[in-house]
Amino acid sequence: MISFLYPQLLFLLLVVPILAWLRGKNGRSGAIQYSSVEIFKEMGQVRRRAPGRWMNALRLLALSAFIIALARPQLGNEHTEIQSSGIDIMLAVDVSGSMEAMDFKLEGKPVNRVEAVKDVVSKFIKERPNDRIGLIAFAGKPYLMSPLTHDHDWLQLRLNEVDIAERNQGTAIGSATVSAVKRLSKQKAKSKILVILTDGMNNAGTASPEIAGETAQSLGIKIYSIGAGTRGEAPFPSRDIWGRTRYVMSKVDIDETTLTRMSEMTGGKYFRATDTDSLEEIYDNINQLEKTERKVRHFSNYQELFHWALLPGLFFLGLEIILAATRYRKMP
Repeated sequence: MISFLYPQLLFLLLVVPILAWLRGKNGRSGAIQYSSVEIFKEMGQVRRRAPGRWMNALRLLALSAFIIALARPQLGNEHTEIQSSGIDIMLAVDVSGSMEAMDFKLEGKPVNRVEAVKDVVSKFIKERPNDRIGLIAFAGKPYLMSPLTHDHDWLQLRLNEVDIAERNQGTAIGSATVSAVKRLSKQKAKSKILVILTDGMNNAGTASPEIAGETAQSLGIKIYSIGAGTRGEAPFPSRDIWGRTRYVMSKVDIDETTLTRMSEMTGGKYFRATDTDSLEEIYDNINQLEKTERKVRHFSNYQELFHWALLPGLFFLGLEIILAATRYRKMP
């Protein structure tokens, strides 16, 4: 990017057209000076040459080039170095059949829990531009949607692909936790965090949430758990024999005791989200609790370009002097 060290001097260029106008108003500069025009009256009737105009143009071009050179044009190359504190975050999202419940809203319209979670998690990712984040979806077993990455555009694409699994697969909270902990344990980050969201109880998989929590604790991994869903009953979509969608109220059952114990033993915290607003508030709280520190350093290198204006200016000035002393020499 080209910039000027003294850009205010460029305003002097406004003087150049004024000088050209004043010079033109006074007439062209003659190539030959003489004391009387009477002798040359007849010459004025024939085709005239305009050496004076060219001499004036060279002078103005030289002046313009010198003004630009005085403004010190420079070619800048800026570099920014960001050093983050090194927080790795795994996001685990329950996609079991119970997440189909329509007890959340987006823009005033009812949506299922997965759609609400995807919207809120997407905003959470945008708030953590300097952290490595990974994504796991789980129902009866965990599925790695994205490994830990700084490429958040890719992560957002994978998040958009998260969908509700087939019903009756169960909810493997313990196995999902173990899978996320395994991913985090391989990293050398200063801080490692798991944010796991579910709306049910651990009824599938091979690992218990308590054992998974103890494993996370031993590896220095903090767990924030979120129970999603209204308290009591929630509307679930169902199709009748004619293919029409109707909603059936079903009981919501979340093992808050286990989730709380699993989080607290690792130094984390358990939250309950009963609607979209509370879900957003929870992720905001986690965002505030796990602040990312970063140091930003700016480097700037500049290459002087004034000679690219100075040399043409000297050329125009030198050409004017040579022409004035030879071809367009003025006679006294």
